[in-house]
Amino acid sequence: MEHQEVELLAIGAGPANLALAVALEELAPEIAANTTIVEQHDTVAWQRGMLLPWSQSQVSFLKDLVTLRNPRSEFSFLNFLHANGRLDEFINLGTFTPYRREISDYLSWVAASLKSVRVLHGRKVVAVEPRAEVGGEVTSWLVRFSDGSTTGARSLVFGTGRDPHVPTEFLGLPQEKVAHSIEFAQRLKQLDPATTKRVVVVGGAQSAAEMFWESHQALPGAEVTMVMRSIGLNGYESSKFTNELFYPSFVDTFNSALPDAREQLLREMHRTNYGGLSPATLENLYRTIYLEKLSGDQRMSVITMVEVADARSEGDEVVLTLVDRKDGSRTELRCDVVLLGTGYSQKMPLVTRNLAASVGADDFTVTRNYRVTLPAHVTARVYLQGVNEATHGIADSLISVLAIRSSEIVADLRADDRPAHTPAQAPAQPPAQAPARTQPELLDVVRS
Repeated sequence: MEHQEVELLAIGAGPANLALAVALEELAPEIAANTTIVEQHDTVAWQRGMLLPWSQSQVSFLKDLVTLRNPRSEFSFLNFLHANGRLDEFINLGTFTPYRREISDYLSWVAASLKSVRVLHGRKVVAVEPRAEVGGEVTSWLVRFSDGSTTGARSLVFGTGRDPHVPTEFLGLPQEKVAHSIEFAQRLKQLDPATTKRVVVVGGAQSAAEMFWESHQALPGAEVTMVMRSIGLNGYESSKFTNELFYPSFVDTFNSALPDAREQLLREMHRTNYGGLSPATLENLYRTIYLEKLSGDQRMSVITMVEVADARSEGDEVVLTLVDRKDGSRTELRCDVVLLGTGYSQKMPLVTRNLAASVGADDFTVTRNYRVTLPAHVTARVYLQGVNEATHGIADSLISVLAIRSSEIVADLRADDRPAHTPAQAPAQPPAQAPARTQPELLDVVRS
């Protein structure tokens, strides 16, 4: 079985770890030369499950992997366009927000352009174990992969995003009858248009709306119904004033804020990212439903203010029990497949909870520079990217802070070899729950 030893192992070849790789090559070449990124898939892609041909990013191309840190970098999005002969066309398009596919291509180009950091594909992590020296000091980690290979590393960086949230009501459904947005694009291709006549999308934010529209287009004979708890679809909050809270510099403000202020900021910023739709998506959906009603051939419908109280399988059908939040009445909605736009778990990813528990740190947080606080006997380091909203603000899961965050992690890696010990005071974010000792399956990065 193959084994390698590295200084730094980054898990997940998404935007977070690719930005870190670029920062290492530009700021710390001595670490970059002994750094490896592992990716479970055979390719690099951004938001793989929602990589739809027409979908656009909601973030400026200037917030790429490097520009806010080093505008002269060869790894910028503009240089990617130039290198691929598309700069003129992009300028002529007249937008700051590229298509999602183009960002995905940019990430793949960056991965292929790295000179020192290695990117290994087809490496799915199944376990992470502490390696202790004589005396019990944990000085490194052993990572096991599904192909039987292993890697030892002094430092780990997780950039895989959060685990998908699948409400308990849907856990008992057959796998072929339910799909989360994290796997939507792949699962949609597997649906038979001849037999898939009724699709239900659960959720009311951007991902749910995109699945709603794409299912309507890809399955021209199907009725597609969207069900949600809210009063209706809403647009993103996108004023220039609130957008200032996505500045990398705001991370310091959020990190040092009182707990009540943090809670208020996260609550009020929810609609800037998680609780709304882009204006173009809203307009498109409303006009399509309007025109279908006008023609008498309505295939799209929206049911608001309902809870899914139960989901069961009856023969080839899925039966959803809907509870009307206005009057408490119950109805049944039958369909062929359910698509979940239910977001992601707010807990720390299972793999990081398991790792922390393995060294006796059931409760943990991260430092300002994203290092996991571990007990004193652990000198091996662990960094988390994209899951620190409770301590670093809502932008932590987004592209906006990637370039600057990477430089902060690099600075911490270079500063010294002293571990970040668990502080005596209460952790700044809700403690992670102690997990069952299972072997987690890491997920491809979807947001960040």
